[in-house]
Amino acid sequence: MKIAVIDIGTNTVLLLIAKITDGIIETLAHEQRTPRLGKNIDAEGIIGKPAFARVLEVLKEYKKIIEEHNPDKIITFGTSVLREVLNKEEFLSFIKSETGFDIEILTSNEEAYWSYRGAVSSLKSNGNIVVIDIGGGSTEISEGTLTEVRCTNSINVGAVRMTERFFKNNPPTQAEIILATEFIKTAIEKLGECKFTNEKLIGVAGTPTTLASIDLGLKDFDINKISGHHLKIERIEEIFKKLCKMKADEIRELSNTTEGRADIITAGTLILLEFMKYGKFKEIIVSERGVRYGIALREWEKIKS
Repeated sequence: MKIAVIDIGTNTVLLLIAKITDGIIETLAHEQRTPRLGKNIDAEGIIGKPAFARVLEVLKEYKKIIEEHNPDKIITFGTSVLREVLNKEEFLSFIKSETGFDIEILTSNEEAYWSYRGAVSSLKSNGNIVVIDIGGGSTEISEGTLTEVRCTNSINVGAVRMTERFFKNNPPTQAEIILATEFIKTAIEKLGECKFTNEKLIGVAGTPTTLASIDLGLKDFDINKISGHHLKIERIEEIFKKLCKMKADEIRELSNTTEGRADIITAGTLILLEFMKYGKFKEIIVSERGVRYGIALREWEKIKS
């Protein structure tokens, strides 16, 4: 089965075209753009008209790529930003009329569940696993094994949301970092129902992949070098301290993986660090897979059953 999946997030819009055979995912195409649909939604509660246009431009580009691959099915879904904005119906209708894409809005638990399934889809060894997916508007955290998802959770703490709410200066001041840290800690402490002991931590989405690129000194994104890369918490703390002293333009020079997220990677790294401290994780394993891979599996499982 060949499937195309479009993930419309708060900061990024991602495209995956995959071939699935016996539950094994082969990536045929992968694209990322950063139109920032959720710009200013934390304060305003609506998607601005310029964001409508930015996302439409990306989706039209993706539609051409999808047509070249002729998949059996196309799934387009949205996450945190579309769960909460007041004008989501207007946005959904606009995209439908302009592209023909029907956008499914995942619940927070669905997003956490399928992020987990996507993240573990390439693993071979079993054991206890935790997956963290730091998005622009929210962060999803799930726990389980290769064969079972035992706990899913979502907190309204994301890299775009935290940046817009707390980081008014560029680079942020120490006072702003302290306020953001306290807010993130309070949100994470509500994860009490998920128990994290002797578990492997996997990180998906832009924050861990960008940190891996910085750690490896990669100017250009290299999926083969990033996938499976281990980052110790001490190294993440070193990078965070460095980022806190840099302006967005300076961060952009570190690697092209910071394109579209140079102004939010500091907040994303802070979220990751606070979660690792909370769960007493010594390292994180970086994965390029996430919710779009999980949704591809979901569609394959529908056909299989």
